Amino acid sequence: MALLAIHSWRWAAAAVAFEKHKHSAVLTRSLVSICGSGLRWSSYQSGASGSARLSQTTESLRNSTQQRWEKNNSRQLLDASKVLQAWPLIEKRTCWHGHAGGGLHTDPKEGLKDVDTRKIIKAMLSYVWPKDRPDLRARVAISLGFLGGAKAMNIVVPFMFKYAVDSLNQMSGNMLNLSDAPNTVATMATAVLIGYGVSRAGAAFFNEVRNAVFGKVAQNSIRRIAKNVFLHLHNLDLGFHLSRQTGALSKAIDRGTRGISFVLSALVFNLLPIVFEMTLVSSVLYYKCGAQFALVTLGTLGAYTAFTVAVTRWRTRFRIEMNKADNDAGNAAIDSLLNYETVKYFNNEKYEAQRYDGFLKTYETASLKSTSTLAMLNFGQSAIFSVGLTAIMVLASQGIVAGALTVGDLVMVNGLLFQLSLPLNFLGTVYRETRQALIDMNTLFTLLKVDTRIKDKAMASPLQITPQTATVAFDNVHFEYIEGQKVLSGVSFEVPAGKKVAIVGGSGSGMLSSSIILSTTTSYMETSMRHQRKYMQSQNWLVFMMQFFECHMDMTHK
Repeated sequence: MALLAIHSWRWAAAAVAFEKHKHSAVLTRSLVSICGSGLRWSSYQSGASGSARLSQTTESLRNSTQQRWEKNNSRQLLDASKVLQAWPLIEKRTCWHGHAGGGLHTDPKEGLKDVDTRKIIKAMLSYVWPKDRPDLRARVAISLGFLGGAKAMNIVVPFMFKYAVDSLNQMSGNMLNLSDAPNTVATMATAVLIGYGVSRAGAAFFNEVRNAVFGKVAQNSIRRIAKNVFLHLHNLDLGFHLSRQTGALSKAIDRGTRGISFVLSALVFNLLPIVFEMTLVSSVLYYKCGAQFALVTLGTLGAYTAFTVAVTRWRTRFRIEMNKADNDAGNAAIDSLLNYETVKYFNNEKYEAQRYDGFLKTYETASLKSTSTLAMLNFGQSAIFSVGLTAIMVLASQGIVAGALTVGDLVMVNGLLFQLSLPLNFLGTVYRETRQALIDMNTLFTLLKVDTRIKDKAMASPLQITPQTATVAFDNVHFEYIEGQKVLSGVSFEVPAGKKVAIVGGSGSGMLSSSIILSTTTSYMETSMRHQRKYMQSQNWLVFMMQFFECHMDMTHK
């Protein structure tokens, strides 16, 4: 306890002394840390005069501390405590993590031009209907055939139910007497009811077979796109990767591929079938029951769709907030764990945990908003559909009273509309997820459109090189990874064939950058200020195919 009191007193006294002498030193950045031996200051000074003033300040701090300790002045302790409360430097100690993420883009497509949605759909369909894969084309055609068959069977089911009810209405009560099994099977009502069951089973069969047949097409498309993106990212120059956070880039690729899978499923298994079935139902009702039934059906479906789209678009912002918080939380966790030692050195575990928890809290808030608005959306959809179903049932009952319709027609109308409610229940989810998937796919296809700054010339030829003739020359090379952060400035040297050249210097002097330049992972833009020429045995490097040079390149990292 005595040792703790001494150190606390020294801390407080040093803070007071610093407040009194802060104008005598020019401090640009300070880090304060408590060691077992007392207080230690680490400062970056501006110029030689700053160093001298720092020495004076340090000496003053030491003297002031000793004087205040010897006098045991309680008033000074009180003043020091007030200074400590108002001193922002000791509230938390921030540290710079030794990674390149400090100034990087958390959005992988930041600074890049977005791709039009129509171009995305067109590019995606080119993978679904590839010119070089007739087997995949056949699968798509078969899937569409099964889709049509499934919807036709769905329309047949209510008709079977209608005919069964009408038959039972017209026949006598002993028609279905089970004491005479052959006659029972032969009755019209029994046959229709069997057809009803077969139709329902057939619709389910066609749907499942369609999913199985189209599954290979969807997975093949996802695999080819993911492979192309992966290969394309490897072909981009180093400057692109240094300006992007790897964690965010990886998530963007993962979301983009999952978005492709969802959009394909939504188009083939949800949107197109819903539109097709809505058209069939409206046409059947118009032909069998009249224009009023068709108008009520279209009005109900229109109001249902408009309400769903409007509310879903309003809810999309909560989904965007969730994704942003998820990205930020993932980046914070990855960067913190990658820099585990730095976090431990600065005793920043709690600070990093608070940052991570802040992103999770933002995600939690947005998720709760999304859940509550989803409940509102579901209730609104049910209310609209219930009103429409009630209206069309009232019309059917009036037709029965007037003698224009039968009880079977009432059952048929109810069955047709009720079947539509099943896929429409997922319309909001499909619309929202499709929009989100298109956003994720936009990022993916935007990355595919990024052009590398390192490419072969139009008339590039294979590089002819042997160990006896391999000479590397740097002639006034200027290089920077990121705009404005120059690493090499006017470097010139030559490595003769069969010789060794050592590049010696301090950390950050460009030694590794020189080898990176040779590996062609960076780009060199010739401007009026920087003219770089790279020669391989007096022949311009840039006129050769990069792949031939890389085949002759070997690198051993330290």
